[in-house]
Amino acid sequence: MLRTFCLLLVMLITAGTATAEETPALGPDLQRFEYPFEVERTSLEMPRGSVSMAYMDVRPENANGRTVVLLHGKNFCGAYWKATIDALTEAGYRVIAPDQIGFCKSDKPEAYSYSFHQLAANTRALLSRLDVAQPVVLGHSMGGMLAVRFALMYPDFIHRLVLVNPIGLEDWKAKGVPYRGVPAWYQRELNKDYEAIKAYQKESYYFGDWNPAYARWAKMLAGMYAGEDVERVAWAQAMTYDMVYTQPVVHEFDKIEVPTTLMIGQRDRTALGKDLVSDELRATLGRYPELSRRAAERIPDAELIEFDGLGHLPHIEAPERFQQKLLEALKPRE
Repeated sequence: MLRTFCLLLVMLITAGTATAEETPALGPDLQRFEYPFEVERTSLEMPRGSVSMAYMDVRPENANGRTVVLLHGKNFCGAYWKATIDALTEAGYRVIAPDQIGFCKSDKPEAYSYSFHQLAANTRALLSRLDVAQPVVLGHSMGGMLAVRFALMYPDFIHRLVLVNPIGLEDWKAKGVPYRGVPAWYQRELNKDYEAIKAYQKESYYFGDWNPAYARWAKMLAGMYAGEDVERVAWAQAMTYDMVYTQPVVHEFDKIEVPTTLMIGQRDRTALGKDLVSDELRATLGRYPELSRRAAERIPDAELIEFDGLGHLPHIEAPERFQQKLLEALKPRE
């Protein structure tokens, strides 16, 4: 199989790398990482067998009748929504936070249609089984790309779209970022460790800042790569990197038919393939202040909330500030 060939190629090219910091092995499906709320599962039938999708379904004590669906980023899992879920449920919202197929506690099949269309269809199937209609769909980072695809596929199903520092506000191919390909992504993922993850996130997500609150989520990610069955994790991640590069949503912003709120940390500089381009081109990528303003102009019925001093993860960097703005944005518009 292609994955086996790629692994053999990696073994020939590299003799392996030692991690700069030992990372506890959490299991390829985060078996040894505790989520903040009960994890449930749903089975999705596929031609070559069913796959299991993990999710949290958190209900408030005093329900307001609304539901918010939280879609995680590529380098994150549903667990990092904990503080956001607490704020939303306290305000009366039911919250559903799935781990997408290929990520975190959900299955990571080798032969699978890793596409935003398929992940959106999976999420729609989950919500239908949970009798959810007219939810707010909130996506962060890669989850923002997925949320846009979901809104384009099911415009009558959702009530509102919220995009928190979504990647995909630009088309990297059109910008000149070369195609890396699944085998190369796979090799990179096999060599991933905590120190590499921390260095990338510190530079791209947090504008050079770092504190223990950020380390928890970097170690969660690194824990999937430590120990047994790293090849399965690396393969799913390589396939989804390819998905992110080859399936842009930016060209369809003008087709979004639901009210949309963009919540953007202004120091974010996340972009795919920065290591593949010249310094001159790199400086033009991931410029979120400019990208988000252009997106807000193109998306009908859009509003833009800017967070000065924050980067890629406003809900982690400044939870209370983020939650206040989110709850304000979810109020009915006059």
